[in-house]
Amino acid sequence: MAADIKAYLRGVMSACRRGLPAEYVTARSLAVQQRLLGSASYATASTLVLYAAKDNEICTDLLLTEAVAAGRRVLFPKLERATRGLILIPVTSPAELAPGAFGLREPIGTETVPVAALCEALICVPGLAFTPAGQRLGRGGGYYDGLLARTRSRSAGLAYAFQMLDQLPESPSDRRLDLILTESASYGVPSECPSLARTAQGGVPGCC
Repeated sequence: MAADIKAYLRGVMSACRRGLPAEYVTARSLAVQQRLLGSASYATASTLVLYAAKDNEICTDLLLTEAVAAGRRVLFPKLERATRGLILIPVTSPAELAPGAFGLREPIGTETVPVAALCEALICVPGLAFTPAGQRLGRGGGYYDGLLARTRSRSAGLAYAFQMLDQLPESPSDRRLDLILTESASYGVPSECPSLARTAQGGVPGCC
């Protein structure tokens, strides 16, 4: 039953996100990135793990630029087909990303950083839907769940306000996030929102 609900939600939320106007994506992505840059979680992170946005996911270009300029280490994931897991590779510019598995842009470098060696890192995670309690609905491959299971680093979901739902079905392998950021709210930051209460009311775009 949970798998059926997840599949249904993936279809609905994917279609909604793909239909977003370009100007909507640009404006909301900027607001989400600025919210993260102003957060305590970012301020204390010496390493930032980002993703290359696809299909109108929240963009991370500003985060990459700002983090590199501030002297932070930035890593991007790459799918390792042999293990069906994610490895992390340093990136300093969008030019160091190229189309890879599933049409996602992946780092072209060969240097890898062991997940177990991450210290004071903040892992930014994409998704199709989230809840204020940190639940996340991804594409279904389980790659980020596997990555988060291998580290104690903090994790942050980057989302549009319309992607916030009251509840999501969960599987034993699912990993909850420490922080969810939308263009209008912050959810689940222990140092800033101890009660997991949202700090602002999000809106819902017309496509949903």
